[in-house]
Amino acid sequence: MKSLFATLILLGTLGFSGIALSEEAPAPADGATSALAVAAPAATATAPAVAAAVPAPAAAAPAPTPNKGDTSWMLVATLLVIMMSIPGLALFYGGLVRSKNMLSILMQVFSIFALITVLWAVYGYSLAFTEGNAFIGGFDRLFLKGIFNPVDGSVANAATFSKGVVIPEFVFVVFQATFAAITVALTVGAFAERMKFSAVLLFAALWFTFAYLPMAHMVWFWTGPDAIKDAATLATETAKAGFLFQKGALDFAGGTVVHINAAVAGLVGAFVIGKRIGHGREAFTPHSLTMTMIGASLLWVGWFGFNAGSALEAGGTATLAFVNTLNATAAAALSWTFVEWIHKGKPSMLGAASGAVAGLVAITPACGWVGVGGALVIGLIAGVACLWGVTGLKKMLGADDSLDVFGIHGVGGIVGALLTGVFNTWSMGGTGIMDYVKNVPTDTNMMDQLIIQAQAVGTALIWSGVVAYVVFKLIDLTMGLRVPEEQEREGLDTASHGERAYNY
Repeated sequence: MKSLFATLILLGTLGFSGIALSEEAPAPADGATSALAVAAPAATATAPAVAAAVPAPAAAAPAPTPNKGDTSWMLVATLLVIMMSIPGLALFYGGLVRSKNMLSILMQVFSIFALITVLWAVYGYSLAFTEGNAFIGGFDRLFLKGIFNPVDGSVANAATFSKGVVIPEFVFVVFQATFAAITVALTVGAFAERMKFSAVLLFAALWFTFAYLPMAHMVWFWTGPDAIKDAATLATETAKAGFLFQKGALDFAGGTVVHINAAVAGLVGAFVIGKRIGHGREAFTPHSLTMTMIGASLLWVGWFGFNAGSALEAGGTATLAFVNTLNATAAAALSWTFVEWIHKGKPSMLGAASGAVAGLVAITPACGWVGVGGALVIGLIAGVACLWGVTGLKKMLGADDSLDVFGIHGVGGIVGALLTGVFNTWSMGGTGIMDYVKNVPTDTNMMDQLIIQAQAVGTALIWSGVVAYVVFKLIDLTMGLRVPEEQEREGLDTASHGERAYNY
């Protein structure tokens, strides 16, 4: 068994010998290509005699148009992320709680998804993805105004990571809405089985507004590559971007914005709300590992949309993110399983499912930035690190993190974010980054990038932690956070919702 584990690690490291993967210079979208082909001969056609002395003006380059393949892929990716939230996350969490709280956790995840989706359309998208300052956007897209033109039926376009390539802005809106919704839903696992439903919803709205939106803006907002022509325009456009984007932080699909952000908020909630009645004296065993396994499997499938969809195009980078998501997750599931097997004498289904989620979390920030070998090693490390996170670290912290949100999403997110800086370099088989002035890939310096990644991790930890603490305290002082003791003993299914998950 030990030799098998060593063999897995060796296979992961062998992946470094492969050629570094990077996108070729992108071709224009199909619409732009055909328009240019028509315009070129027109510019050189013979002018009428009356205007022969006046040179014809050069034809303006047509605006890029979305490629139907990119648009179709992004719609599919969005559906996959919805699936990983409801039912994926709901069932994963639901199986882990006691049967008397199964319905309540399903209701919390489901309702948060609906609430954040609405808030995203009202003001969330605008504050996260429009120009404002380095920490928050503006109000140009309140209620998604300005995207759809009812007069001609046109839809505005959003930039991607390739020059001359765009997607309809609405598909970017809904794709990012699913990220916001699942991030807030992740937090409830840390304080499950004891919080008022009304307090859960109020926390979701406030934390989303003051923690998630600023983090999304700081890490992901920029104006796109098309305006970058030289060093001067690069500086101008970079100055408009989010705080951590300006620093060069790499977070392909949400290691800081989603996982560390949610995990810290959940951990703070576990501390502020306090431990469940009977914690440390009663066995809080999962009531249905079958449900948890189904939920973990839906998460794994849906995560391909989460990670590969973050490329915003159906191209080489999306396929790299896809294969890395598959491999890193499998590696993490195996490393958790074998280490647990060695330590406890038996491999568990809960361990395998938890290891898979750990791998998904850790590869999220790295999936489009590292090569196959790097992804395998990130997965192997994440499985072991997160196993320690839900055992040793959890005991050290002393919080009743009900479903190990910090141990998996916090530890996994930190591991993945930092190792992105290590494995992004060409020497480690990574992609490097794009030099948009020359429009070619360029290498990164490992130590410099690692420092930048650490700054992003620190920002997420502090920002989310402070906001969560303030929000939890405000709710506790006004309406109260926790259900009464008799309701907690009864179970939140009947006490809060008047229903049972199971009617025997």
